[in-house]
Amino acid sequence: MAAAFLAAPALAQQAREVKIGYALAINSHYGAAANAWAELVEKATHGAFKFKQFPSSALGGERELIEGLQLGTVEAVIVSTGALSNFVPDVGVVDIPFLFRDTAHARAVLDGPFGQDLLGKFQKRGLVALAWGEQGFRHLTNNKHPVKAPADLKGLKIRVTENPVHITAFRTLGASPTPMSWPEVIGALQQGTIDGQENPMSVIVSAKLPQVQKYLTLTGHVYAPMALMVSSAFWGGLNDAQKAAFTEGAKAGALASRRFVDDVEQKGLAEVKAAGMQVVESVDKAAFQAALEPAYKQYAGKFGQKTLDQITGTR
Repeated sequence: MAAAFLAAPALAQQAREVKIGYALAINSHYGAAANAWAELVEKATHGAFKFKQFPSSALGGERELIEGLQLGTVEAVIVSTGALSNFVPDVGVVDIPFLFRDTAHARAVLDGPFGQDLLGKFQKRGLVALAWGEQGFRHLTNNKHPVKAPADLKGLKIRVTENPVHITAFRTLGASPTPMSWPEVIGALQQGTIDGQENPMSVIVSAKLPQVQKYLTLTGHVYAPMALMVSSAFWGGLNDAQKAAFTEGAKAGALASRRFVDDVEQKGLAEVKAAGMQVVESVDKAAFQAALEPAYKQYAGKFGQKTLDQITGTR
């Protein structure tokens, strides 16, 4: 009987481990999302689950993380749409340049019927997408010269995500888009294998890109969401209350990422300037849109003009 009493607390304290992987450091918007997600789930389930975080691509690049979900070797991930469109092609529509008017418009689309329907399309690929987090609007950095107009992109080797929509856009603008997994990017910039990259201010700051890039142009060319997901195998083993906890936790993580992005958008510009980056603070977006007209025709053919109109018409 004494042994049984001694064993009871130990059993009560055992928690199921939830491995969660993401690309950036723990002090990034990814980390903010992961921390909030973990905190809510662990509290709501009274310690039945314990998150173990693998930041900074410790489990591989985003493609490897998504494949890990499909194989069931990782329980949860936070990934950008850059890699997701290779698994769920419909996701690529949100990566169309200058599709969203501003942050409020983007959030309204993703939180509304369109964005929620899009989350549901992940299940066919062995993925359970629970919420849309945020990275912010993507901007351009490079080591060659300031980019002020579309013509300034000609010939620049720009790292892009493994995303057909991004690749089409930069090729149309005259750049040389170079798909590359994030863990390889800093080294490639240092070695001159690529001239530049494009990412939101949240990534530019958290990844310390001013250390390896001279010029920043605030193009705001693409809004960048991120998805908080779990594997189908893991999800299938949860009861309804646990599923609710993970869903609400993911939503809390998404909101945490948005708060992080709102903060870094205000402070990040001053920070990168202080670090020595030369910044082009505004561009003629109409000129970029005109240069992208051939790409827009391709996007309409791929995703349907009705879909694009649904997004642009959201208020």
